[in-house]
Amino acid sequence: QVQLVESGGGWVQPGGSLRLTCAASGSIFSTYTMGWYRQAPGKQREWVARITRGGSVTNYADSVKGRFTVSRDNGKNTVYLQMNSLKSEDTAVYYCNAVVSIIPVRTQWPWGQGTQVTVSS
Repeated sequence: QVQLVESGGGWVQPGGSLRLTCAASGSIFSTYTMGWYRQAPGKQREWVARITRGGSVTNYADSVKGRFTVSRDNGKNTVYLQMNSLKSEDTAVYYCNAVVSIIPVRTQWPWGQGTQVTVSS
């Protein structure tokens, strides 16, 4: 079974940047479209970004378009989320997973522990 480990979160001031990393175990990572998701306190988990198996196509939620960039390294079983121009509303726990559907959010594997991103002054 694939295990996901997210890292790279932390506290940052508005306008700052963070780079999140998601490492997946197993050799099937490269066969899946991967997504980043987030869950803010009191809210449902929402989709943020996705990247196709080979990395040639990326899509973003409107709320992060132009500020976030998703990428992947299949050789390292890793997917990244570069987050720039962060806003307070980006504060959430961020997760990665293989995409089954975006709306509703349906994913392939058990969730990892996530990584907390806090944007505040």
